[in-house]
Amino acid sequence: MGWLPSAQYRTSPRARPKALKAFHTDRYIDALQLAEDSQAVTETIQHRHGLGTLSNPVFPEMFRRPATAAGGSLLGAEMIISGGAVYNPGGGTHHGLADRASGFCYLNDPVLALKALFANGLSRVAYVDIDAHHSDGVEIAMAGTPGLLMISTHEEKRWPFTGGIDDTAKGTAINLPLPRGAHDDDFSLALHEVILPAVAQHRPEAIVFQCGADAVLEDPLSRLALSNNAHLDALRMLRPMTPRFLMLGGGGYNPWSVARLWSGLWAVLNGFEIPPTLPGNARRLLEGLEWHRKSLGPRPRHWTTTLLDMPRHGPVSEDVKDRVRRLKARQAVWL
Repeated sequence: MGWLPSAQYRTSPRARPKALKAFHTDRYIDALQLAEDSQAVTETIQHRHGLGTLSNPVFPEMFRRPATAAGGSLLGAEMIISGGAVYNPGGGTHHGLADRASGFCYLNDPVLALKALFANGLSRVAYVDIDAHHSDGVEIAMAGTPGLLMISTHEEKRWPFTGGIDDTAKGTAINLPLPRGAHDDDFSLALHEVILPAVAQHRPEAIVFQCGADAVLEDPLSRLALSNNAHLDALRMLRPMTPRFLMLGGGGYNPWSVARLWSGLWAVLNGFEIPPTLPGNARRLLEGLEWHRKSLGPRPRHWTTTLLDMPRHGPVSEDVKDRVRRLKARQAVWL
């Protein structure tokens, strides 16, 4: 699209073990490096650290790749201390635990970034996560942290089966599970009645925004029904609320949805106009993607011709209305 001049691009450094141990345990980082070197794990290591499983398999770059994503988020946190916005689409691995891999996440770069922001002198930070899956690793790591507000919207009754509406993480978190089939208008109510008021009340010096593409309708790992307009609207509203903004990618398992959404986010972040139809080189890139799923069916035309989905409107779910009311009644926890 011509939207990424060299002056705006930084190569993510690979985070060193010492930096990763700001959150992760020594023995876990050592085990992760050893697993990459040997391309095998023992039964003991698999049981203890969750490595070598279906969701966190052994592969050639199993330490280097997540360490580079974490390095990008740490670099981003450092860069925004003086103000501005940074986007690390390779970040957002929000399920990783201190001593264990979980949910495709070997490391937890959002936690590392949050810790870095506080270590650099910030006192009020908001973490907003609209991935289809609850940000359990971030919540476990950061529960009760003074000056931190965590907000997560996610599909209810979906792995990791955490983040219930009554879960406040020691008064630090707002969790709004969305019912299966939640669409743009359901999310809009959550955005305008819960997320934005809570962030405004918190007055954050920085926002970390995890913008998982798996909440979009076509993603195979959730049953939410958002269009990518929901994510773009959230970014448009959140960015002006703080002088420092770090945006992370997160989940997303349909390559066309991911490419289109995350490119659209970059456009919004930079104030670029998103054209109604894609130019030829962008279309050819999307047409050349492959994805082998038995249930895929014919590829919809808009996946390769435009970045923007058609909005997905509908009556707001009574479940969503009720949950929004309950959260607003607990407004004191947002302070």
